[in-house]
Amino acid sequence: MRRREFIALMGGGALAWPLAARAQQPALPVIGFLSSRASGDAPELLAAFLQGLKDAGFVEGRNVTIEYRFAGNQNERLPELAADLVHRQVTVIAAPTTPAALAAKAATATIPIVVATAGDPVRLGLVASLARPGGNVTGVTLLFVEVAAKRLELLHELIPAASIIGVLVNPANPPIADANASAVLSAAHSLGLELHVLKASAERDFDGVFANLMQLRAGGLVIGGDPFFTGRQEQLAALAARHAVPTVYENREFVAAGGLMSYGGDLPDAYRLAAAYTGRILKGEKPADLPVQQSTKVELFLNLKTAKKLGITVPLALLGRADEVIE
Repeated sequence: MRRREFIALMGGGALAWPLAARAQQPALPVIGFLSSRASGDAPELLAAFLQGLKDAGFVEGRNVTIEYRFAGNQNERLPELAADLVHRQVTVIAAPTTPAALAAKAATATIPIVVATAGDPVRLGLVASLARPGGNVTGVTLLFVEVAAKRLELLHELIPAASIIGVLVNPANPPIADANASAVLSAAHSLGLELHVLKASAERDFDGVFANLMQLRAGGLVIGGDPFFTGRQEQLAALAARHAVPTVYENREFVAAGGLMSYGGDLPDAYRLAAAYTGRILKGEKPADLPVQQSTKVELFLNLKTAKKLGITVPLALLGRADEVIE
């Protein structure tokens, strides 16, 4: 063999070896992230999920790929989006809202699913039990019914003279809407309050909701926890301020946007916990062996600026129980 041909052969082989090595590298695992929210809604929650993944040793683009599917608050799209993730044979599905969890569960009995749900996952049919999920689903559940009723109690403590109260729910999310309405209705009955259930599943419904509150001469509003409402906290806070309606919601972002009060579970913490379970599944653990975690942390936030504008004097006992007071 001539020297020039030998050098050419060796050079070609040297180029081929890295290519072959890259071709033999295993593909990155894929997380299918399925949410009923719109892309861009509540960015702090996605950030918490990604941080939880990082804490578990996984960084998007480095050692894991994420396929995002957002339903844009159109829950009827979730079955199609879930089916697409199943078709793509993702490694695990993260479904951090109740509608997404139900759609993922209906789409596959084999791909692992990690949920973060406000409803009882046993009652919803997602798992056999909290301690032993028994199938391909596990994850995190937040205190919900108890917290929904407590929101009304706190609002009543803040404005005891108000006898007519509204509760806002999203009819496009029946499991959560029904649980919200039932819990708050029960609490209203025990407090001797007149409660009206108001519904909104699109932004165009909000003006009608507050117009109804004015007609009812309602003294306050409880906004039920729902992914659709969470993505529109600033809009809801602005409407409550414009109509001078004392309103309680589920998390701090509402209060930071000018809302009066919030009481609820720590959603970012639930997303981090769900990400931790997602990481454990990527490392080889099975959902059936991972008990559903119960996020029991609840927080109370108050906005004294808003209270002053509404002419409300916050009781010292309520101030003392607040996790944070915005002044």
